Amino acid sequence: MLPKVRDSLSYLYVEHCRIDQEHKAIAIHEEQGKVPVPCATLSLLMLGPGTSISHAAVLTLADNGCLVVWCGEQGVRFYAQGMGETRSTAKVLHQAHLCCDSTLRLQVVRNIYIARFTPGELDPSLTIQQLRGREGIRVREAYTIASRENGVPWHGRNYDRSQWTKADSVNRALSVANSCLYGICHAAIVSAGYSPALGFIHTGKQLSFVYDIADLYKADVTIPLAFRTAAEGSNELDRRIRLACRDAFKGSKILARILPDIDRILTVSVAAPLPDNGGEEDEGDYDADAAAPGPLWDPHEGTVPGGQSFGEDDAKPESPANTHEQDTSPKTDITSGTSKSTPKVNPETTSKSPDINEEEGRERPS
Repeated sequence: MLPKVRDSLSYLYVEHCRIDQEHKAIAIHEEQGKVPVPCATLSLLMLGPGTSISHAAVLTLADNGCLVVWCGEQGVRFYAQGMGETRSTAKVLHQAHLCCDSTLRLQVVRNIYIARFTPGELDPSLTIQQLRGREGIRVREAYTIASRENGVPWHGRNYDRSQWTKADSVNRALSVANSCLYGICHAAIVSAGYSPALGFIHTGKQLSFVYDIADLYKADVTIPLAFRTAAEGSNELDRRIRLACRDAFKGSKILARILPDIDRILTVSVAAPLPDNGGEEDEGDYDADAAAPGPLWDPHEGTVPGGQSFGEDDAKPESPANTHEQDTSPKTDITSGTSKSTPKVNPETTSKSPDINEEEGRERPS
């Protein structure tokens, strides 16, 4: 049985190395030698530049529920991701239901803002614009406090991604720390079966929900950590901040907090039932057998069992008026706008033409 996400290690960032499968784990090969990694307890593996990984290693990581992310140098850019641990859609359907209903989405947005403050600190009557303003004040105060406590000058969040090395030390430290935080939140979100793209405050990007969740922890974790690390000097800053994040994430037990926080955020007072799964197998069944056939959506019954053939005996006429005779009512030619009558056709004397308009099934990658 795989360990729970709350019991897992946080993340591992590697670059300029080769990764292979070794028994039921993986091994990292670099100039200094080989390092075995027990991926069953690892939540996130971040692959930086110069990294090659074997097919068998990716398979082992996927089987152990470890999310693989391909990223830029120091983990500050995100390029691609692997697959999460769960195979159930129950939570992402619930998330989508809340996201697509404006009334329910507004409640979730309020929950997210309220979760960033101490209980009772916010007036329930505040509008979203007022909540957004209070959040801005809270973040600016966090920067000011961290700057004063660590003696690091703060001139605002400002850096150019195309000229990374020209940014001041604290801005670089903040970017690296937040990138690590995004990776941990991303891994927890995907492992639980939520979509990282369906955000509530943030929207329009594939990591919108990751940003919503990560913002819960920045003021308490990454902001003070970045200023403290920057105050120690700029030598090997990126590496030191990553190691500091690893220790801070473990010390604050952030993996144990993310999923319960998401559950609280997505709990709304207005009834928001999960979409009817029509007898769909539970999450454990899909996780035990990822190839098990799922149900088929039906406009009348919700869902019908999948993995079986539906022949002519299962076909239902849409109305009692259906007959084997051809419809002779006037038809409109959509290209010319004129009406045409379709003559009756004797099915016994008409030759069968090849199926040239058969619809092709297309599956979009997730």
